Amino acid sequence: MAQDPQFSQFYSNPLYLAPSFAGAVEGSRVAASYRNQWFHLPVSFVTYSFSYDHYFSGYNSGVGLFLLKDAAGSGELGTMNAGLQYSYNFKLFHTWQIRPGLHFYYIEHGLSYDKLKFIDQTMNAPPIDEGYPSVIDKVRDVDLATSLLIYSKKFWIGANIDHLLSPNISLFADEHKVPLRVNVFGGVEIRRKGRLLNPIDETMTLAYMFRSQGTNTQLDIGVYWHRNPLVLGLWYRGIPPMNSQRGDAFIILVGYKTPYFNIGYSYDVTVSNLITHAIGSHEVTMSFKFLIPRRSKLGALPCPDF
Repeated sequence: MAQDPQFSQFYSNPLYLAPSFAGAVEGSRVAASYRNQWFHLPVSFVTYSFSYDHYFSGYNSGVGLFLLKDAAGSGELGTMNAGLQYSYNFKLFHTWQIRPGLHFYYIEHGLSYDKLKFIDQTMNAPPIDEGYPSVIDKVRDVDLATSLLIYSKKFWIGANIDHLLSPNISLFADEHKVPLRVNVFGGVEIRRKGRLLNPIDETMTLAYMFRSQGTNTQLDIGVYWHRNPLVLGLWYRGIPPMNSQRGDAFIILVGYKTPYFNIGYSYDVTVSNLITHAIGSHEVTMSFKFLIPRRSKLGALPCPDF
């Protein structure tokens, strides 16, 4: 249905999830992701993302830079986004904090027209190429997203509203406005400390994500288990009956987490009606944190990193 691209490890793409996550670490952070969706198909659906963000403790503010490239199908129908983000951190009472955020970005949408094949090109020998332009001009527009994140040491809840400016991405003379996208996410962290002689913390995290765009809705639920430095996760995407009788996919996740470096891999096991045609999806994420060793003014987010 041509929704926006999505990631299975959306917490590894914090600036794509919501601009409130810009500057959500004490210092700087660089993150990158690669997703190859339905890799068994003869054509690829590939998405890349890159982000950089920094927290300015003296101003309680976070600033981020986010880039996204998505290419789908044999004609590489795709979108490139590049934008700036800003968030501000408020402290509520003694335990809760709130972070509103804004994301203003540029959109470029296009198609590799010369890579497409039409029926009259395959029925004639030699193929007839006359009358087909080699390139369709790209369309460009700007867009805006806003978000709100509320969290404590163990709980968090947030929402993101994207495409507030309804950008036009039609490659023809008519208009096609990108429909508004709403994400609502949250969860709770359950910490179980180790024994006195083996002080290794084990953390269990329960989380959810609800998406709505146009006429499409999706609800995901997941669980993470973390015992330093290993992270394991399991998600079920597309709770019935919102998507299909069986949902969309199970996501199996494994990650390696340190205070300064994270790397994760996930595999989507398709269970929807596409199971005989679109088997599985790969996703790899990586992030580096350049932390500032000083007294923190930013409350630590309990959200998982994958």
